Amino acid sequence: MSQINGNGESKKCANSLPERTPTPGKATVLAIGKAFPSQVVPQDCLVEGYIRDTKCDDLAIKEKLERLCKTTTVKTRYTVMSKEILDKYPELTTEGSPTIKQRLDIANPAVVQMAAQASLACIKQWNRPVSHITHLVYVSSSEIRLPGGDLYLAAELGLKNDVNRVMLYFLGCYGGVTGLRVAKDIAENNPGSRVLLTTSETTILGFRPPNKTRPYDLVGAALFGDGAAAAIIGTDPLLGTESPFFELNHAVQQFLPGTQNVIDGYLSEEGINFKLGRDLPQKIDENIEEFCKKLVAKTGLKDYNELFWAVHPGGPAILNRLESTLGLKREKLECSRRALMDFGNVSSNTVFYVMEYMREELKKGIDREEWGLALAFGPGITFEGVLLRSL
Repeated sequence: MSQINGNGESKKCANSLPERTPTPGKATVLAIGKAFPSQVVPQDCLVEGYIRDTKCDDLAIKEKLERLCKTTTVKTRYTVMSKEILDKYPELTTEGSPTIKQRLDIANPAVVQMAAQASLACIKQWNRPVSHITHLVYVSSSEIRLPGGDLYLAAELGLKNDVNRVMLYFLGCYGGVTGLRVAKDIAENNPGSRVLLTTSETTILGFRPPNKTRPYDLVGAALFGDGAAAAIIGTDPLLGTESPFFELNHAVQQFLPGTQNVIDGYLSEEGINFKLGRDLPQKIDENIEEFCKKLVAKTGLKDYNELFWAVHPGGPAILNRLESTLGLKREKLECSRRALMDFGNVSSNTVFYVMEYMREELKKGIDREEWGLALAFGPGITFEGVLLRSL
């Protein structure tokens, strides 16, 4: 695997925008890194490749996948799956084949390798020794084993053996923002600590041949990608050494009672199976404004266009509904749409790709927004949100 677009050290220039002072004791984001597997899949090539690899001869399925690929707005994705893997494990394309062992043999090391690459890019940008990391928060819905990937990652990075580890498994798309909330709590309750937060995901567990009885498999094939992300979280940044750019000011989680089956997933001998309810965008639409009000109450802002937005791009329908319901200007969700276009929906990782794009956009502005929201939605239905402050 190769690291793509890893973050290097940031340099300040004389005419850079004035920085805001971090709130004492509040968690800040000190660095972000990302990494991807080496297999790049242009969306224009996906249909032919998927139909060929799964030996599908159903023209109706092919035409439906072509339509889905256009509506997702995705342009490129990265994937662990490759010709070499399919040659080694041809049973992955056989309907009903018990392949969970093979899938985990591929996924378990892959997610740790990507997490390590993203973490190293993040640590390089942070510009402090790896020995200064005191806590590790590891997020993934793509591996299953004991001990977990958090231990393998700690060993791979050379973290101290008394690093405090937290593992967050199978949260789905909201896992990245949950990780931010947990890292924030750790950092603020352990003065001087530095938390490495990593997320890593692959679609290997869910890859299977298309079947008319499982229409959501085609949505997954058209939308989801693989990759990893990492962030360093800590309070009271060291002057002259650390360069904070977001403050994690306030965090909220909420689930919607009675919606457990809207996003339904379970593990079987064939891998992981997902079913997505058609009413997911509507459920989010009906509840998002009240959730956002909780997050922004302390800012005193009434117009959502006075905020910047880092929203997990679960799909274009969710972004379009959120934009309409909250009355957002088109450009407010541009970073989310750009991340979806460049990487697809990479589950828990994607919000960090959006935050990185947002960081670059905020650097350009003269009257840049001070406050913003990081949002993600997933099984439950669960809403996760963090009130961000741009520094």
